[in-house]
Amino acid sequence: MSGPLPTDPRLILLSPEDNCLIAGARLEAGTQLDIEGERVTLAKTIDVGHKVARRALAKEEKVVRYGAPIGHMTAPAARGEHLHTHNLESDYLPTYTHDSGHEFVNH
Repeated sequence: MSGPLPTDPRLILLSPEDNCLIAGARLEAGTQLDIEGERVTLAKTIDVGHKVARRALAKEEKVVRYGAPIGHMTAPAARGEHLHTHNLESDYLPTYTHDSGHEFVNH
């Protein structure tokens, strides 16, 4: 019986259902990483804490982190591609509003 395919230890899988990984270190453009047995070369630098596509994702596909949908793709992404505001839109609904007419004052 074989185990899971190798993934670079700098990439963190938060939940088995996730289709994204989290960068555990700053990953420079040109870095080669293994993601579930497939070697990918990063086109752009990915900062620590940012999301990386665990597999190819299609436009409008839900992005799942911690086993829950967090947003949807606004453009397709290849395995290993940076997932951020340029290709991912949040599906969270705001739970508060900012009233620009009020300012917090500490007395």
